[in-house]
Amino acid sequence: MLSARRLEILHAVLAAGSVNAAARNLNYSPATISQHLTALASETGLVLFEKEGRGIVPTDAALHLAEQAQSVLADFARLERTVADLRAGQGEHLALACFASAAEELIPEVVRAVRELRPNITTEVSLNEPVDGRGRRRPDLDIRTEPVDGAEIRLEGYLRHELLTEELLAVLPATHPLAGARSLPLGELRTEPWIDHDIYDSPTGQIILGACTAAGFAPRYVARLDNHHAALSLVRAGIGITVLPRLAVPDPPGTLVAVPLTPAVRRRIVLHARLHPRRGGLVAAAAARLRSAAGHWAAGHGQAVPGDGGD
Repeated sequence: MLSARRLEILHAVLAAGSVNAAARNLNYSPATISQHLTALASETGLVLFEKEGRGIVPTDAALHLAEQAQSVLADFARLERTVADLRAGQGEHLALACFASAAEELIPEVVRAVRELRPNITTEVSLNEPVDGRGRRRPDLDIRTEPVDGAEIRLEGYLRHELLTEELLAVLPATHPLAGARSLPLGELRTEPWIDHDIYDSPTGQIILGACTAAGFAPRYVARLDNHHAALSLVRAGIGITVLPRLAVPDPPGTLVAVPLTPAVRRRIVLHARLHPRRGGLVAAAAARLRSAAGHWAAGHGQAVPGDGGD
């Protein structure tokens, strides 16, 4: 059986660039690091390093092994955290998965409500865009986006609730010639340099690209990022424009303006609440607070709230 610790040491050596550097980082002796690498090579039957000059270099096998081990090590680290929590008597968790703007605008109320019910609980919030899932718990609450005119996503073992439908906005520097418009036809942005906040092509990015295609053009990206705050900083610097959901720009700073698009481009935000055999009451209470937070946010920002679609 492969040793997780030796796989971690392999990662450390590759990251540090040498045995000596990894030894300093891990507070081990170089001899100990070398012994672990030799044992890992024996366990796997692979040549992991080759001599080059006065040092060693990793083989393709070592690089591939380290890459494939990343997800396993993430899961193992999560398991170690679980064991530590159980030893400390803090073994109860509520796991949430969502996208970044929901984590900022909606999740704080949920965490506060959960702590009121269970003061010793730990709430874990992870981002599900891009979707990965390695190294984290199965979410009790999973918040996702989907096109308003697309198929409804349903997850096995979860109860679906539609939280709100929100519009997407063109975000421009306040000095931009189009900044004073009350609304903007998407086609008017065809010649603009675009900042993409969604390099991993999540559902929101697909909605934006679909709307651009319907308007007869493909965005001319000058920068692509995976963080809407970073995208806004580039817009603020005058590098280009971007299109973001209102949840991501609820109160744009004075240096930026957020203008509705015509025809409107929208996305639907949906909560999937896990049907848990033991913690169903807690999950239901957290889901109720999330629906309430989403409703208050939508009412304050002129967005649509569907009837409670729990089914």
